[in-house]
Amino acid sequence: MNRPSNPKALEASLSRRFRVVETRVEIADRALAILHPASAEDLIDEKEFEQDERLPYWAELWPSSRVLGAWVLPMAGGGRSLLELGCGAGLVATCASLAGFSVVVSDYYEDALRFAQVNAWRNGAPTPSGLVLDWRNLSPDLGRYDVVIASDVLYERPYGGLVARALDATLSDHGVAWIADPGRVARDTFVRALGPLNLQLAERTKIPFTDGSIRQTITILEIRRRDHTEDRGASA
Repeated sequence: MNRPSNPKALEASLSRRFRVVETRVEIADRALAILHPASAEDLIDEKEFEQDERLPYWAELWPSSRVLGAWVLPMAGGGRSLLELGCGAGLVATCASLAGFSVVVSDYYEDALRFAQVNAWRNGAPTPSGLVLDWRNLSPDLGRYDVVIASDVLYERPYGGLVARALDATLSDHGVAWIADPGRVARDTFVRALGPLNLQLAERTKIPFTDGSIRQTITILEIRRRDHTEDRGASA
């Protein structure tokens, strides 16, 4: 899936197909307007769940995505390539595109890619390319990226190993990955899975998040190739 030729028409199509809302989000002193489905529950498909336990978590704007968006937005992307694993509605991808990265969004759901592309466009950012990606069946020709990011993707135990392998398949030798996690069940499994793949946890940064009654501590996990930890700081 590539960039849409007419993002305005794509937005109109999504608005016809979904019950949508626009959520305004303050990210690093910038106001973004993110279009997304009004309710993830509306999107549950029993047949898809029976087939592969697929649930539409992508439709929500999770705290981890807000924290990772604020992490990425102030950076100087400089045209470097960036892949987002599990882009959801595209809040973080929009921030990365505004920061000047050359962004590719990926997700298991094609509609998530469409929302991510529309949201970048409607917030004045370059429209990212889109890639349908199943972590369980990675294509050998995904390409390598300077930066790989993901937010709140470790919520099922098997995802620890799957996300680690996705990083190994897509992160360039001198690249950096940032994974935002609120303490999900697969975090420790993910960190343990890095070692055999010549990846390592270079740094943990804990960031408090508060929004009304929601209070979380989001940890940004910085991942690099073990042989290139001397390059830390070059990508920020």
